[in-house]
Amino acid sequence: MPDELPDRVFGWFPSLKRSDVEQTSKIDGLYNCIAHAAGEDDAWWQPTKGTGIYWPRLAPMEFTLKAYQAAFATKGYVPCNSEALEEGIEKIAIFIDDQGKPTHAARQLSDGAWTSKFGPWEDARHVELRQLEGPDPSYGKVVAFMKRQRPSLPIAPPSVGNGGPLPPG
Repeated sequence: MPDELPDRVFGWFPSLKRSDVEQTSKIDGLYNCIAHAAGEDDAWWQPTKGTGIYWPRLAPMEFTLKAYQAAFATKGYVPCNSEALEEGIEKIAIFIDDQGKPTHAARQLSDGAWTSKFGPWEDARHVELRQLEGPDPSYGKVVAFMKRQRPSLPIAPPSVGNGGPLPPG
């Protein structure tokens, strides 16, 4: 059974219901929500320079929606108009605050739920995207969606070691 998210998460997102969310990782400060939405977990994505920070070379080095869309475009995402689930398509949602600064990105899972990373803390699967909206410390509001073909899972060899089936996971 997955771990339950700590109370601090529900303080940040008053609309989030415990029944609609499950923790999917332990705390890991190596990456943030932007990297997580892009499918990366080996660097903190942010339009600044520093140790452990990554920003795509082709994206403007600025905290704007346009720059974040350009960063996601380097991973094959293109703008779209809706969060509606589409077969074979992976979508992301970008949140901004009242000043127009991007604050969060979430990625849609194949079943229509969403996955988010809460800053340097846990990753979580949540049913409703807009439960993360609201004033600070929530993430503001969703203003943009992007999509790409859902990446294929790598094909594993049929057996390992003793010739038996691969272990789960």
